[in-house]
Amino acid sequence: MNEFWETAPPLYKKVVLSGMAFLGVGIILNIVANLSHVTWLLYASLVIIGVGLVAHLFGIGIRAREMRRRIRG
Repeated sequence: MNEFWETAPPLYKKVVLSGMAFLGVGIILNIVANLSHVTWLLYASLVIIGVGLVAHLFGIGIRAREMRRRIRG
């Protein structure tokens, strides 16, 4: 693995992996909803994708905070 991932805090790893899982599930549900023309599933998949994106942004914040700590001390 690379040094970036190995030195990352455990919370960052959990948030990023869960964000990726939400994005993956959301994309699959979106494809299924579009192929089967199910409107409620389409909206649910967009919400799940949104949760995944927010988790990724939260992970970026965690990583930035950790980097600032390492630079200061």
